[in-house]
Amino acid sequence: MSRRIEIDLPGWLDDALDTPRAAATAEDRMRLAVWIAERNVAEGTGGPFGAVVVEAATGQVVSAGANLVLPSANCTAHAEMVAIELAERVRGSYDLGMAGLPALELVTSVEPCAMCIGALVWSGVTSLVCGAGSGAAADIGFDEGPRARDWVNQLECRGISVRRDVLADEAARVLQRYAAGGGPIYNPGR
Repeated sequence: MSRRIEIDLPGWLDDALDTPRAAATAEDRMRLAVWIAERNVAEGTGGPFGAVVVEAATGQVVSAGANLVLPSANCTAHAEMVAIELAERVRGSYDLGMAGLPALELVTSVEPCAMCIGALVWSGVTSLVCGAGSGAAADIGFDEGPRARDWVNQLECRGISVRRDVLADEAARVLQRYAAGGGPIYNPGR
């Protein structure tokens, strides 16, 4: 029995991370997250969700994540979780909000599920930018878990700013194309 946990990035995402880039605006950052979601579906390497962690002030990309639940057989391998975990590797710490380092922002193609909101709280990331609303994921059958109705307020009370509906239509179209193409909708025990 293996006592090691690993999640392998698809080669195309690994290659994309090797190209240093910055995304100046929230829209530029969201285009990258949506591109990751689209490419993940097109390559058959996972679900229709993408995320990036960037330096909030400059947009310098620190890490990126694609949804890798199915290929990794790991229910925690959501795009946001992968992006946060990679950012922690890059920074060499579980605390992405360490004093003296640039503030980080998580940009995700779809509003985060209950698990990813929890990880965001503990990560040290100071801002969140969301594309499509969680309703767009629920509309095609994904279960986003028991999120509090006031989740945005709860994050903001913890010092995490939230911006929603950035390029929401473009992000929602990735989900719709995924469902129309017969992409698997994976939920626990269903």
